[in-house]
This record gives sequence, structure tokens and C-alpha cells, in this order.
Amino acid sequence: MLWLRPALRIEAERLHLRLPLHSDFRAWSALRAESADFLQPWEPSWASDHLSRSAFTARVRWANRAAAQGTAVPVFIIRTEDQSLLGAITLDNIRRGPAQAGTLGYWIGAPFARQGYMREAIRALVSHAFGAMDLSRIEAACLPENAASRRVLEASGFKYEGVAQSYLQINGRWRNHVLYANLRHDRRGRTDAGL
Repeated sequence: MLWLRPALRIEAERLHLRLPLHSDFRAWSALRAESADFLQPWEPSWASDHLSRSAFTARVRWANRAAAQGTAVPVFIIRTEDQSLLGAITLDNIRRGPAQAGTLGYWIGAPFARQGYMREAIRALVSHAFGAMDLSRIEAACLPENAASRRVLEASGFKYEGVAQSYLQINGRWRNHVLYANLRHDRRGRTDAGL
């Protein structure tokens, strides 16, 4: 008998998180194109085929494979009231064994920024990670000058932990990143985020 895994869906107040579908291509490519100037300063350089159907198909396949294998939770952020695609959030680099940790990454379309959607999505995914997945630590990193990303992490319970030199290649250059973490059993007080 074939056992089908239930579809991943994480509910929040105004939105839900779910795996990307092939039918999301038009909404995804339109939102990424419309938000390019807003997103590109904070992201790795886009490949020439970044917005192509073939690149999106590869993303969908990877997302489904990674979710099935338990190595990542790559989900789209969907506004429940009208099913609009708002952005994406991924819990990646999931480490089991003594670490029980993962790394958070996210983006939101320019029209939906600064409306609390990303904070809601982060809180929902972190709750899922600490509960259903039994992880202990969620890490995140962003550019030091990305004040909006730092604020959303702090508002979502992440605490500043330091700076990683030449952490990621962003927009074609190796860049330092500030590191944050959210711990399931956090005994730390508030930390100075260095803003």
C-alpha cells in the first residue's frame, strides 16, 4: 500500500506557508520581477535564467525533495484571504544529531513589505521548527545595513550573536553578515543588537 505524506501547510493569522507548486510560476516570476530593485541589494546575484520557467521548475523539484528528505522546509508565503503570493521563507541546512538546528532565509515582495507579513511567517515557521520538527536552534544572517531585516528578526524573537566576515556573496561581492539565533530554550536576556 502506498502511503502519501500529508501536504505541508503551516497556518498563521493572515497567511499560510506551503510548498511551491508548478502552478505558482506566473505569480512568482511576476513578483520577483516587480521586486527586483527591492531584493537584489540583499541577495546573491541572479543567474541570467533566474526568472525562467525551467529555473522555477528546478526550484519546485528541489523544494519537494528537500522537504521529503527533511533537509529543508522551503515554503511560499500565501495570504489566506486572497491566496496572493507574498514571498518565500526557507528553513535550510537542517542539522540533526547533537545540533538540532537550521538556517532561516526569506524574501518578501516589495508591495507586501513592512506590513508584518514576514514577522508572522517567521514566527509560524519557527514555531513549526521547535514543535513538529523538534529543533533547538534556528539561525539567520543578514547584511549589517539591512535594518528592516534586523528589525523583523528581533521582533520575531531572534537575538544578535555577532558578525561573520565574508559570510556570503551578495550582489557579486563577499559581504560580512550579522548573525542572529532563536533558541527553543533560550536562557539569555535581551542582547545588544548593535543598531
